[in-house]
Amino acid sequence: MRVLQVLGSSAGGVGRHVGQVASALGAAGHRVVVAGPSEVRPLVGGDVPFEVVAIADRPRAGDVAAVRRLAALGRDADVVHAHGLRAGALAVLAVRGLRRAPADGRHAPRVVVTLHNLPVGGRAVRGVSAVLERVVARGADVVLGVSPDLVALAGARGARRTGLALVPAPQASAAAEAASVRATRDGLGLAGDERLVVTVARLAPQKGLDVLVAAAGEVQGLSGSWRWVVAGVGPLRAGLEAEVRASGVPVELLGARDDVPALLAAADVVVSAARWEGQPLWLQEALANGAAIVATDVGGTSAVTGEAARLVSPLPPADLAGRLGAAVAGLLSDDGARDALRRLARERAARLPTERDVVEQLEAVYRAGPAPA
Repeated sequence: MRVLQVLGSSAGGVGRHVGQVASALGAAGHRVVVAGPSEVRPLVGGDVPFEVVAIADRPRAGDVAAVRRLAALGRDADVVHAHGLRAGALAVLAVRGLRRAPADGRHAPRVVVTLHNLPVGGRAVRGVSAVLERVVARGADVVLGVSPDLVALAGARGARRTGLALVPAPQASAAAEAASVRATRDGLGLAGDERLVVTVARLAPQKGLDVLVAAAGEVQGLSGSWRWVVAGVGPLRAGLEAEVRASGVPVELLGARDDVPALLAAADVVVSAARWEGQPLWLQEALANGAAIVATDVGGTSAVTGEAARLVSPLPPADLAGRLGAAVAGLLSDDGARDALRRLARERAARLPTERDVVEQLEAVYRAGPAPA
């Protein structure tokens, strides 16, 4: 099949996912082209044909040109598979024009949209998102979501056919070796009996790092030495550093790291405090490295971890930090519970979707007949 994958601006995760899926589809014999802004090309990878289409994260005058460009690229495709709400809406509009004016007797491509994020923001942002959600839901042949709540949202907006998207585990998720784990702990300056808590997150509001700092305060009364490190970069760094200094908690912002698997394997406890997640790749890596995980039960997190994590409800939000901190403290003080979770994590990792699973799902979605009217 000829597949046009479309994406807009990406902080990283969606772009890498599209590149991984495009490469896997290509290896399975499909002709794949990726279209998106020039800045996401490095995320997609150099082994996939790429066409530059300026798709911004907010509506703008250039959207008309983007729709026309997608329509031109879509004429040679059997399927247009867009990732994200903005890219999905533009793809729907582009193919709608092809269906109204078919060229040379060729059939217009099917449209598949994968929703990767829950829209957040003020009333204006939510209002625009609701319009785009209806455009996508009513114009796409199939809408996939990376979390159950996104699937439900698409159905509520009128999507005719929906499903939970499979997200393959990262190719580099092989368990870290013991030597790299020791080197990582030594590099952090940890004492032999010092316990380590690890979070991997973009320093952005969605990741709930303000709650993380407050939760660390709840762990302060735990006996023994421990440290909580956060690997990642983002716009909230300066504010978080000030918050950590003011609270006096042993939280350290490490910045960007190229040894995330070793960090996760070295951790006594791995924590996600996110307000929303799709199917977080870093938690898939944590499972592969046998981590004892505590995570907020949001979005598609439970779809990744299953029973191999202590999940903390985000409601009520007023005492989330206390409940998250209590869960972390409980694991840090219970060697048996940590070991049990580590065994469950490795078992769960062995059942996570592979690239082959994703290709098989998409081939079925791409080849299915038209969605019911």
